[in-house]
Amino acid sequence: MFQSSSYTGTKEQNYDLLNKQLKALIEDEPDVIANLSNASSLLNQFLEDVNWVGFYLWKNDQLILGPFQGLPACVRISYGKGVCGTAVKEGKTQRVEDVHAFPGHIACDAASQSELVIPIFKNGEIYGVLDIDSPSKGRFDEVDQIKIEEFVKTLQPFL
Repeated sequence: MFQSSSYTGTKEQNYDLLNKQLKALIEDEPDVIANLSNASSLLNQFLEDVNWVGFYLWKNDQLILGPFQGLPACVRISYGKGVCGTAVKEGKTQRVEDVHAFPGHIACDAASQSELVIPIFKNGEIYGVLDIDSPSKGRFDEVDQIKIEEFVKTLQPFL
């Protein structure tokens, strides 16, 4: 049974604990949807000041909505469109301080002000993205980016 933890260390230490919790949650579970669901829930519980945490999976040359926490979301995102599609096109993390200044931003939730999108790869090919939105501009810093990229690396072998 999972219990919510109090995170009392430094930001980096708290992220390291989060990654250990993720591994414990998914290491014995072969089902991808279950693992992605628990990963989005764990992140949503851990992160403050976020309004959407979830996954889009790459299928038939587009991103399709996967497990998430938050309000209903856009179901399909085309290659190169919005922050998520750009992460796929460029193959790298997109940390956006102000989504309204991002060319072609797709506003699935009008409350979102900043966004962090990390591409997920499997066997060298795009698998999907982890998308995190915040109602505050500039919510995500370099530590968030680095540590959430580590979170994705912890998740990748279980996809």
